[in-house]
Amino acid sequence: MNKLLYALRSGKNNKFLYYTRAYWRKYAYPDWLCRRSLRKQLALIDSRPDRDYIMSRIDYYCRLRPGQGDSNQQWQGELYPIKDQKVCKGKVYYFDSLEYARYFPKHLLWHLLPGDITHVPSVPSIVKSRPLTADNQFSVLFKLDKIRHFIFVKDNKPFTEKLDRVIFRGKIGGQHNSKENRYRFMTKFWGNRLFDLGEIRGRGSNPEWEVEKMTIRQHLDYKFIMALEGNDVASNLKWVMSSNSLAVMPPPTCETWFMEGTLIPNYHYVAVKPDFSDVEERVAHYIAHPDEAQAIIDHAHEYVAQFADKQREHLISLAVMARYLQIVNPGYKP
Repeated sequence: MNKLLYALRSGKNNKFLYYTRAYWRKYAYPDWLCRRSLRKQLALIDSRPDRDYIMSRIDYYCRLRPGQGDSNQQWQGELYPIKDQKVCKGKVYYFDSLEYARYFPKHLLWHLLPGDITHVPSVPSIVKSRPLTADNQFSVLFKLDKIRHFIFVKDNKPFTEKLDRVIFRGKIGGQHNSKENRYRFMTKFWGNRLFDLGEIRGRGSNPEWEVEKMTIRQHLDYKFIMALEGNDVASNLKWVMSSNSLAVMPPPTCETWFMEGTLIPNYHYVAVKPDFSDVEERVAHYIAHPDEAQAIIDHAHEYVAQFADKQREHLISLAVMARYLQIVNPGYKP
């Protein structure tokens, strides 16, 4: 019954609809129409009352600056024309990037780096994720794999009516892997009655931790939801912050289009130490102080709301791609 419930109402985005739209854009809507509208669409930014906010987002995602590509001919060996872009192993990266690259001449050079990226590439690249380091300007963030990462919920259950427990479901793997922090968390709290923990059945190497999948809606019965980084960011953080539950996590080490690097600890989420030694203490505090918990939830909702304007998100995406292509293709002007 639980498997049927998950199949029908997991709460995740519909992949069939995603790929239907993606193939329609690729084969039914000609690229030349996109290219004709590019300048007009980019010009809309200057006429909007939120222009300064939009420009700040563009600057955040693309930290490359005009003229930076003029003296970097060594990039040319690793960049390639947009028209030569092959379908990646993860097709969503191909479709999400080409949704905007199709607005530009296909001879322009670029570098798409699909997957969970936690290093800074050697040439300016379009990436889904980047490390939160000072020297990450070659990692140009784009809204990639959005079908998995950009999920938001409408939660009608107040924080005070939820269970006084912490829930975590996810892929964990062995002790020495990219998700080692999850392994340490599970080892520390497995069997603790304050926690409802489990690794999705068939996803890892720890049979004693395996459980069936849970829907997003089932998670929302709990006051606290762990948002633990895996290969890069915590993929559940977006929908947790849109709910009436508290996201609990150590400060992030990576970021995506969601700009995790701008989140404020204990303002947008409940911050805990990387070794998880204070999780129980922090949870007990917010159980005893629901007014403080509600303030964090309200701040999280305000943060999430900035991604709700679809037209603005479209314009920001288009402008980020335009800035990137202009810088790595000296002489090109959209």
